[in-house]
Amino acid sequence: MSAAGLPAARPPAPSKLPATLAFVAVAAVVVVCAVALRADWPALLGLPERIVTYTRLLTEGFWANPFADPQREWWTVAFDFMFDSLSIAWIGTLIGALLSVPFGFAAARNVAPAWLVWISRTILNVIRAIPEFILAIVFLLPLFGFHPAAGAIALGVGSIGTLGKLTSEALEDLQPGPVEALRAAGASGLSVLRWGMLPQVMPEIVSFWLYRFEVNIRAGAILGMLGLGGIGFLFDQLFNGREWARAGIALLVTVVVTIVVDQLSAAVRHRIIGREQFSHRDVF
Repeated sequence: MSAAGLPAARPPAPSKLPATLAFVAVAAVVVVCAVALRADWPALLGLPERIVTYTRLLTEGFWANPFADPQREWWTVAFDFMFDSLSIAWIGTLIGALLSVPFGFAAARNVAPAWLVWISRTILNVIRAIPEFILAIVFLLPLFGFHPAAGAIALGVGSIGTLGKLTSEALEDLQPGPVEALRAAGASGLSVLRWGMLPQVMPEIVSFWLYRFEVNIRAGAILGMLGLGGIGFLFDQLFNGREWARAGIALLVTVVVTIVVDQLSAAVRHRIIGREQFSHRDVF
């Protein structure tokens, strides 16, 4: 109510002009990008037919007896190559896990001096900026040739960049209480790292490792198409030979194995993180 007893005037509604201009700008960018792609957009009309056709071709091998020749050999080969992909991803993850821990400590502001933090973070940024297939083609193929070792090392180096960054962030977010208690008791710097910091962040770091393993399985399939082994190499051979039935079996094996690994990894991560939270409630 105003001083004269009359109802107060409603404030003016906020202008919708900024939101409208932003929407128009975004729409204009989308249109410009669509034109710049120079794609054959009318070909989208035939997309449903192509989906049906290739789905039929890829699923032809599903309905045959898997224990009869040659289907039995197709399934066996697909699982063998998928096991190679898991091995490449696992070795790459181990390389990244082992080397990312010292990089993570060196990149944490509450652990290392400023000059070391800057150097470590710059190295990690450079590693993350280079895709794994570039590492494989430019640096590793000249050394190892078309060998799965090149793919595993490329995945390992790529994992260092991501895992090192996540490790440093976990260290910077840890509880300061145990660290201050150890320093007050006169513990050495190495003891503080070993007993005050590492136990706090190790469950989270292990969950990062498991997640990176899942990522490396998918990235390893791409590297395999360069000739570095694994299920990606099999896909390259089958698609080039237009062996759609065998490609469908290999695709099904890849999807099933990836889902199983994802579910197992998620369960382990949930258990690790849940146990960590429970222990923190007990302590604090």
